[in-house]
Amino acid sequence: MTTTESVADEFPVRFWNVEDLRGLDFDPFMAQQLHEEPVSRVKLPNGEGHAWFVTRYEDVKFVTSDPRFSRQAVVGRPITRLAPHFIPLDEAVGFADPPEHTRLRKAVAKAFTARSLERLRPGAQRAANALLDEMEDEGPPADLMRHLHGPLPLAVISDLMGVPQEDRPRMAEWTNIQLSAAYGREASEKAKSGMASYFTELLRSRLEEPRDDLAGDLAEATREGDLSTEEAVAIALLIQASAAHAVRNNSANMVYALLTHPDHLARLRAEPALLPQAIEELLRYIPHRNAVGLARVATEDVEVAGVRIRAGEVVHSSYLTANRDPAVFDHPDELDFDREHIAHLSFGHGPHFCLGSMLARLESEIILSSLIARFPKLRLAEPLADIRWQRSALIRGPENLPVTW
Repeated sequence: MTTTESVADEFPVRFWNVEDLRGLDFDPFMAQQLHEEPVSRVKLPNGEGHAWFVTRYEDVKFVTSDPRFSRQAVVGRPITRLAPHFIPLDEAVGFADPPEHTRLRKAVAKAFTARSLERLRPGAQRAANALLDEMEDEGPPADLMRHLHGPLPLAVISDLMGVPQEDRPRMAEWTNIQLSAAYGREASEKAKSGMASYFTELLRSRLEEPRDDLAGDLAEATREGDLSTEEAVAIALLIQASAAHAVRNNSANMVYALLTHPDHLARLRAEPALLPQAIEELLRYIPHRNAVGLARVATEDVEVAGVRIRAGEVVHSSYLTANRDPAVFDHPDELDFDREHIAHLSFGHGPHFCLGSMLARLESEIILSSLIARFPKLRLAEPLADIRWQRSALIRGPENLPVTW
């Protein structure tokens, strides 16, 4: 028997249909693979061929940090994936490997330091207060997606980037199209092109009239020769889209989790100092995306959990399953605010650890603390079955989140 035949026999390719899920239900296919076949081969709805699928905590950390697994090698390959298109532009930092990745990331890193982000807190809190003032004036019931989770993350990242108020509705539309599998490749590429053209012009305007914002930093990096215009635009697009959309959905998921776990919500009301720790557990517990994101390609033969992955083979790894690994987390399917701190992987691991992790935490803290303090009787206004969830989404979240108080 040949090696190819033995691999096919031992690791048959399993088709992963990736059906839409309601609420915070964990994907049953992912759970099955984690417990029964932690390194397997899968085929996703789009792209060609198949890929290895790695699920356990330590194995995911290994694949996402070992330099023998390359993001750059993905570019130009029609690999199997959930979306009908790649979200980032080819020049984006998400596709880069060190040392190129280090160079690209350095150009924006200073905007995401703890000190820089804390300067955003007063403005973000004022924006949240104003949005909740409007919601309270309008009266219950109210849709938190419309009143808070949608507009606040968009406002925060747009302020950081330097996108003016009048252009933010376009940003929201472009982002929603790109970060869904429902609109198709043509619509996504058109949205991506429109957004890239917008940032090309915004960076050009910053060269002519410098400003103290992230677009200004990126423009200055192109002036100094640290970034090409294409690289700067790709970074701007990725940060703007990811920060607005991901925080929108995941902060809504957090509120939904609390409203459906009333004892946990009551405890946060009684112990507000517990909030940072609770946010970390919510980040671990919530399945914030569908399926998997960008893959990697092995540049040489590598062994993962006793399985030989050959040079040139594609590998998908799941931070979601890593966060539910019973070898690392006791009772991983339970939401436990007393859980001893073990680093979850919700913001990734290795060189591609999310640059905006502290910004996401800051916004989540503002959203949750503001809701808890202002609305002590906050509760869902409709039965769970009537809450609509996004379909064909890459980042999971509710379409509406009706509450009363």
